[in-house]
Amino acid sequence: MTVRKAWMIAGSAVAGGTAFVALLVFGTYMAAGSLSSGAGKGAVGLAKGAVPAAYQPLVQKWGNLCPAINPALLAAQLYQESGFNPKATSPAKAYGIAQFISGTWAAHGVDGDGDGDRDIWDPNDAIPSAASYDCKLASYVKDAPGDKTKNMLAAYNAGSYAVIKYGGVPPYRETQNYVKVITTLEKSFAKPVGRVQPSQQAAAAIYFAQKKLGTPYLWGGNGTAEQDGRFDCSGLTKAAYETVDIELPRVANDQYNAGPHPKRDELLPGDLVFFSKDLSNSRAIHHVGLYVGGGYMIDAPRTGAVIRFDPIDTAEYFGATRVTEDGAKALPTGSPEV
Repeated sequence: MTVRKAWMIAGSAVAGGTAFVALLVFGTYMAAGSLSSGAGKGAVGLAKGAVPAAYQPLVQKWGNLCPAINPALLAAQLYQESGFNPKATSPAKAYGIAQFISGTWAAHGVDGDGDGDRDIWDPNDAIPSAASYDCKLASYVKDAPGDKTKNMLAAYNAGSYAVIKYGGVPPYRETQNYVKVITTLEKSFAKPVGRVQPSQQAAAAIYFAQKKLGTPYLWGGNGTAEQDGRFDCSGLTKAAYETVDIELPRVANDQYNAGPHPKRDELLPGDLVFFSKDLSNSRAIHHVGLYVGGGYMIDAPRTGAVIRFDPIDTAEYFGATRVTEDGAKALPTGSPEV
């Protein structure tokens, strides 16, 4: 990247768990076709809590600055750059929630909150500046063939000249990957319009989790032999999806961004379900489980408990994610330093 450097039925039901899960998976997937009607069209909104509440109005407003961007795309860039951390820095000397380097900030930073200064560390300036810079890049490459948003992202990564030279996204592996990462992450920040496509890997993930029913919980557990095969909540969901070659982040709040977000009444077996004490901020998620249907999940709840079935409808229910391979691959593998 040339401008900014990119970088988380208890009790008796357990005995009949296998049949219970198998029936739910079979029944749900028989109906899966009727639950999928595509993404639809219309104005792009943000998924509930996907952007921290402190920044959600800014992202929603400035994400509509020009036709080349939308709020979910802007959110995806901010998440990929800093994980919404306004104090982030990188080895490339990029700063703040939008990870501007000093030279780019000097040329393109704006006074987003009208207080008379342009502060690279202030999200009220940095988020509007990120949107403004995206739109400026889009204007530079507006005559290039192809998708305007993808061309803008390519210009952000490789420079406007490369996009103009190649008549669209240039044939650079890094640039093509960057465009794919951001457009994929966009889906995890967008409020779904219509039904979300069912996961093809869900049944295998559930099969793995149900075999772990009754296993004692271990904080930080990844199921290794040294840990006697024990897991914590996100360790269990990570291991379940590893069986189908999908690599999830280790931390529950980062797993939330591994795909689109079905509504509560659209959940399917294999969806990840999340819990938080702050229902306005996905970064505050503290627990995750694997939905199996009927209002229940398999989860590793806490120290002193075992992996078990638990109901999902509690006061801390945050939302759900339908994991996709591309969604998982798009997630950052590291974070800028504080």
